[in-house]
Amino acid sequence: MSKTINLKLRVWRQASPEQAGKFEDYDAKGISTDASFLEMLDVVNDELERHDIDPIAFDHDCREGICGSCGAVVNGCAHGPESATTLCQLHMRKFKDGDVVIIEPWRANGFPIIKDLVVDRGAFDRIIQAGGYVSIRTGQAPDAHAIPIPKPAADKAMDAAQCIGCGACVAACPNASASLFTAAKINQLALLPQGHPERNRRVVAMVEQMDKEGFGSCSKHYECEAACPKEIKVENITAMNREYRRALIARD
Repeated sequence: MSKTINLKLRVWRQASPEQAGKFEDYDAKGISTDASFLEMLDVVNDELERHDIDPIAFDHDCREGICGSCGAVVNGCAHGPESATTLCQLHMRKFKDGDVVIIEPWRANGFPIIKDLVVDRGAFDRIIQAGGYVSIRTGQAPDAHAIPIPKPAADKAMDAAQCIGCGACVAACPNASASLFTAAKINQLALLPQGHPERNRRVVAMVEQMDKEGFGSCSKHYECEAACPKEIKVENITAMNREYRRALIARD
């Protein structure tokens, strides 16, 4: 049988990108410990609407930790205090009755705030558009065993491909770097033979686009790896840097 708890919320409210934002306090009463964090926000928003108060805006979609849409900094932690978990998978049993919960959006120049907890993550889309794909026509899908790929390479490619583009790595990084995201998207293709023909063009274009978007540089704080809900490893950044240097030498 689930319990209920009462919480004090301090939520960042910002009506639009042009307006200044501030923290506002709300009560979250009678919250089931079996509820997810987003379900808790739904309950709070229902109460706000009953009092003709603008509900808290937040991103969400699948609510199953798959899509990467949700995201907020909870008590200083991207996606909250539980590791390897998206915000929608964070359950209220991680909190105690009477806790003060501070909720704010991702903070980064590359993620401008749209409203409240919603940020514009279009920068990630533009990094992918710069080269995070295989453009060579390969015809119909071959049999799985037709292209021999060493298992270590396949495993690393699959690990990198788990990235859901939520942006927690940027939010957690003191430099607001997008290196872990960009590296994961580069390496999931660079490790496979299908991605080799375009690997030089891809890594240069994606890294340069990442820099254009205003993200900071990686200084190996490892906060990105700690915050990533899919546990993408920092070793991907090392591999990306190696790919980038190799591509620049080949271009020269």
